[in-house]
Amino acid sequence: MLDRFLNHLEESQLIPPGVKVVVGYSGGADSTCLLHLLQRVGVDVIAAHLHHGQRSEADKELNLCEAFCQDLGVPFVSGKADVPRMAKDLRIGIEEAGRMARYNFMEQALRSLQCDLIATAHTRSDHVESVLLNLTRGSGAHGLTGIPSRRGPIVRPLLQFSRAETQSYCEEHGLRFHNDPGNDDVNFARVRIRKRVVPELTILNPTVESAISRCAAILDEEDRFLNGAAAAALEQSEISLNGDLAFVTKDVEFAFRKDPLLGLPPVLFKRAVRLAFEALGARLDHDQTQLLTQQIVEDRGSLTAEGGEVVGEWDLERLHIRVLRPTEPFRFGVTMPGETESEEFGWRITAHERETSSIHQQRAALNAMIPRDQVRGELYFRSCQPGDTIQPLGFEGTRKISDLLSEAKLTPAARVRLPLICDFLGPIWLPGVVLSNRMYSGGESSRIIELKFEPL
Repeated sequence: MLDRFLNHLEESQLIPPGVKVVVGYSGGADSTCLLHLLQRVGVDVIAAHLHHGQRSEADKELNLCEAFCQDLGVPFVSGKADVPRMAKDLRIGIEEAGRMARYNFMEQALRSLQCDLIATAHTRSDHVESVLLNLTRGSGAHGLTGIPSRRGPIVRPLLQFSRAETQSYCEEHGLRFHNDPGNDDVNFARVRIRKRVVPELTILNPTVESAISRCAAILDEEDRFLNGAAAAALEQSEISLNGDLAFVTKDVEFAFRKDPLLGLPPVLFKRAVRLAFEALGARLDHDQTQLLTQQIVEDRGSLTAEGGEVVGEWDLERLHIRVLRPTEPFRFGVTMPGETESEEFGWRITAHERETSSIHQQRAALNAMIPRDQVRGELYFRSCQPGDTIQPLGFEGTRKISDLLSEAKLTPAARVRLPLICDFLGPIWLPGVVLSNRMYSGGESSRIIELKFEPL
């Protein structure tokens, strides 16, 4: 098994040379086998064990796991979670709560221990069970691809091996492991499939695990191809929002021309809109996708995705998908000299003071040259507020900032995310929209504050 494992790592490059890996280590045969194999092939590993707070023997198992790692010479970290309480509070099943707790713990370990990857011990047997479980739920092609070998920093090096192989490996090398009694409890859906469905399928085909894995691999390849075609269709029909300020809302809204999307084959149209919603962190189930497909041909309408945080709205010409989550008002000082960043909104303000022989002002740009002697007090930025006014550069009289935002054709999402630069006397500059006439210097030599507004 060692040679096959090493060949798999070299071919897949799941774990490149020189990386540091957190291994999810429960003490069962699968994770014991994975930890031992990775240590044997020279991967820099740390074992991470989570106490689920479910069984009385869990304390003893934690101690045995730590002792095994000491014998192996592998660093060991542990944590504890109240999984039953999580399941109750979140109103989810105990299996799902345990999964969430484990991944949260391992992601924390990844960050705190400065590791590069998380390795979990999912086997081909787990992969097959996931395919069958998703099949019973009426999943589409994506669900029938099973467990991916890589998802972000998470890798699963044992998907090429069966559960029987990992247990045989542990027995062959005299490795201590324990069995979770939950693995035999058929009240859990996955265990019911493991104990009752897979054995029956094995009677029909002794190599059913390999057959189902092959089927999942074919579906995965086709799913990726269709996703690529759907993504290309979205890109070709996308409408640019907010002009030069598009980066301000790229993570909370998209717009697409309707006609090109409606001209797609139904299978690609459905996949395209699902991808667009997923890009904003939402999910359309089968019924919602069908409903949108039927209703989008109408002149106007809307559909809110599962969870209630993302909505799709359409008119005769376009489909606009946006996040409904409200943006809280903000107010902070401008760092000068230096950078002020908003990770939430994806922008950066840089501010530097310098001498200049001439000033070239622009009314609606992403940079501004502010005469230092015109600034009163310290610069700060805040969200726009109802009633805000400003005298635009070169204009007589004041204008409502809300009217200027409307004339700039900015979406509501952009308007609440855009920082309004102010001093003690009020608004000075709204990037990409307006500069105050107070900042006009007449072109004379002056000391200036140079401001730039740009994406992170």
